[in-house]
Amino acid sequence: MRPARLTALAVAAALTLAACAPADDSPTAATTDGTLPTVTPGVLTFATSDPAYEPWVAGNDPASGEGFEAAVAYAVAEELGFDADDVAWVTAGFDQIIAPGAKSFDVAVNQVSISDERRANLDFSSPYYTTAQAVVTLAGSPVADATGLADLAGARIGAMVGTTSLTAAQEIVAPDADVSVFNDNDQVKQALTSGLVDAVVVDLPTALYITAAELEDGVLLGQLPDSAGGDEFGLVLDKGSALTAAVSQAVDALREDGTLAGLEAEWLTDAAGAPVLR
Repeated sequence: MRPARLTALAVAAALTLAACAPADDSPTAATTDGTLPTVTPGVLTFATSDPAYEPWVAGNDPASGEGFEAAVAYAVAEELGFDADDVAWVTAGFDQIIAPGAKSFDVAVNQVSISDERRANLDFSSPYYTTAQAVVTLAGSPVADATGLADLAGARIGAMVGTTSLTAAQEIVAPDADVSVFNDNDQVKQALTSGLVDAVVVDLPTALYITAAELEDGVLLGQLPDSAGGDEFGLVLDKGSALTAAVSQAVDALREDGTLAGLEAEWLTDAAGAPVLR
C-alpha cells in the first residue's frame, strides 16, 4: 500500500470515530500504526453483486476496474492510498448490502440510493452519483432517430407521477402536447409498448436497465441536460464504521478534481450510449 493522499485527515477522522465506540477486535476498531482499520489489514475490500451489470461493472468483473462503479471503487481506493493490488472484491447481493449488522467487507458499491431509512442501519459516503433523467423509446417509433430536444417537440411523452422524471419531461423536453402521467414505471413501460406514447422519461439507471433487460427493441435516446437531482448513490459501510469519514473525504476529493465527472462521461454517457440531448 502506498502512502495515502488523505493520510492525515483520513486517519484522524477514523481514530476520532473509533474513539466513540468500545475498544474491541472488530474490523472497524482503529489501529495504532496510522493505517486505516480495514477488515483485512492493508487491503480494502469492496462488495458488489454477482452478476454485476454494465455499465456499472464491465464483463461482470469488478476487479478489472472497468465500468462506472468499478472505476469509482478503484479511484476511491487510490485516494485512500491503496494500490490496485491492495483492493479485494467479494460478492454480496443488494439485500445483503443494505441489511443491518456487521459486514464481511469494508465498502459496498451497488447503486444504493441514500435514504434516511437506510441511514438508520448503515453508513453512507458522500454521493458519488446523482441520477440524471433519460429518454427511452422503441425501435420503429416516430422518434427512434431523435438526436436532440427539437426532435421530441411533437412526440407523445410519458412519465411517472410525482417524480423528477415528470418534471424533466414537462420542463426540459417540453413537448407540444401535455405529458401523459402514469402511476408507476410499470405503467410507463406498458404505455410505451402499447403505443400510447412515443417515448418515456425515466432516470438513467432505470433507462439503462429496461432497455437492456425488459424492453424488446428498447432504445435509449440519451440524457436530458441539467436534469440531475434524482436519487443519490452512496458507498455503503457498516453503521458507525471508522472508515466512513475517510471514504467520504475521498469521494469529495474525486468530485472536486473532476474525476467523478470524467468517469460518468466515460461509462454512463459514452460507453452506455447515453449522449446529452441538446
